[in-house]
Amino acid sequence: MADWHAPQDPFDIPDVPDYVPRRLKPYLFIFFVLIIQFSGGVYLAAASDMVGTTALMQEDILMAGYASLIGLAINFAVMFRIKFRFSARTQLLVSCMVLIAANVICACTTSVPLLVITCFIAGWFRMQATFACNSTIQLWLTPVRDMAIFFCYVYIIVDSVIQLSGIATIYTAFFSQWEYMHWTMTGLLALMMIVVMILVKPVRGPMFIPLLGIDWIGALLWAGFMMCFTFICVYGNYFDWWDAAEIRGAALIALACLAINLWRATFLHHPYISFRAMKNRNVIRATGIYLVFFTLIATEHVFEHSYAANILGFDETNLIDLNWYVFAGIIAGCGFTYFTFALRKWRYKTMTAIAFTLAIIYLAYFYFFIDYGVEKEMLFIPLFFRGAAAVIISIVFLTSIVQSGLPFQVFPQALTINGFTGAVMGATLGPAIIGELLRHTMAKNAALLGANISNTNPDIAFAPLGQLYGMVQTQALVVSMKEIYGWLLIIALASLTAILLSYSSVRPFAIFPKWSTVRRVIKHMVRTNKEYRDPHIERTTLM
Repeated sequence: MADWHAPQDPFDIPDVPDYVPRRLKPYLFIFFVLIIQFSGGVYLAAASDMVGTTALMQEDILMAGYASLIGLAINFAVMFRIKFRFSARTQLLVSCMVLIAANVICACTTSVPLLVITCFIAGWFRMQATFACNSTIQLWLTPVRDMAIFFCYVYIIVDSVIQLSGIATIYTAFFSQWEYMHWTMTGLLALMMIVVMILVKPVRGPMFIPLLGIDWIGALLWAGFMMCFTFICVYGNYFDWWDAAEIRGAALIALACLAINLWRATFLHHPYISFRAMKNRNVIRATGIYLVFFTLIATEHVFEHSYAANILGFDETNLIDLNWYVFAGIIAGCGFTYFTFALRKWRYKTMTAIAFTLAIIYLAYFYFFIDYGVEKEMLFIPLFFRGAAAVIISIVFLTSIVQSGLPFQVFPQALTINGFTGAVMGATLGPAIIGELLRHTMAKNAALLGANISNTNPDIAFAPLGQLYGMVQTQALVVSMKEIYGWLLIIALASLTAILLSYSSVRPFAIFPKWSTVRRVIKHMVRTNKEYRDPHIERTTLM
């Protein structure tokens, strides 16, 4: 916020009237964040119910859900500009109206393009509203602006809501219909609008900064590239990859968008994402770690549901109850990172090694104990460690982006890259690779098991064809999953060895600049952009 958000005792928020107790003001914005985070367009946990009641496919719903993440990632580059153009009250009210419309559309439409576009827009405004709230209470969370502490709060909210929204969605569908989750969130968003209109004043900073110099064409091109990348990963198996014209067309469009953006970045004064952000060492390192780490734990999207539903026979409520185990891991991971990384300043290398160790425990547990008779309670250990590992790696490398030495005008661009590689690519590329590997491994193992059954047990060979096929496919699934878990475990051990052999003494010292400094930098960006467009313009103060 503005200069009046300098640390004081007690902390105060001028956007909220004085008749609201000071101690309650930050919790009001946390309440807003929780409602906003629960409102994300489609709910992937209800995908099976949506497939059963609409003409949509599983891939259509996944594409819409990931479009929300793309909208969220694209917003990072301009969220500071929007913050200094509009008051927090305006941002929250507009975001609520957009999210209400998105919930209504997602509950009613069966048009895939409309669903994807709606979720993309919803993701954009969800990110902006979340930032408006979190930036308001940042100094309450960490008066010294230590971003390691701040990101522990951010991820305990965001990742926890992902698990809790899945639980709420499934139980809502179980007791009524999946659409009721959208109507519930519509009501909560309407309640939030009423509270905002009553308790949040339209306070604007002393300096008005217009939305000039933003490369909106670049934003659309980057969004197009991310959409095409996600389309390939989600629909690749359905369309049989490169044999389909749809996949080849998406790849050509993605390459065209990327090439045009890179070309425009060579001469634009303020491109949406500059080469300086793309070539930053910490950004490149984070991208590499994300690709390896989230591919290792991508089995959560490919294996866990199939294993629990088809092998263990869990119904939807038992399946979603597993989210509580992941939720516990997220809470523990955020708490551990807060006390070690944020407060005691443990090294990046140490925290990365711990996260990979937890991922190794997750993979090793499934490799050694996967079987037909596993009880639900036995899954607590691997899911707990997976949740903790994912949140640790996310907090650590997002903090490294802040500590990358980038000037503030480039820093939000690095956040966009981090959002795409960590959220979008982490959720789509790894599952696409593991899913294709599972398909080929299952075909190989099914052929071997089918031949062995016919040759070694004549009684089974004369069993009904449907029963025989089901036995072969079930056994092939278990064997294939164990085989892939083994390969991933080897890769994880090799990655951990490489991390331990590397040397790094860097510790987190990422301190966010004052909001007055941020505003001054943005003002300078707008002024220099106007001078760049028109060199004859007089130097005037933007008021």
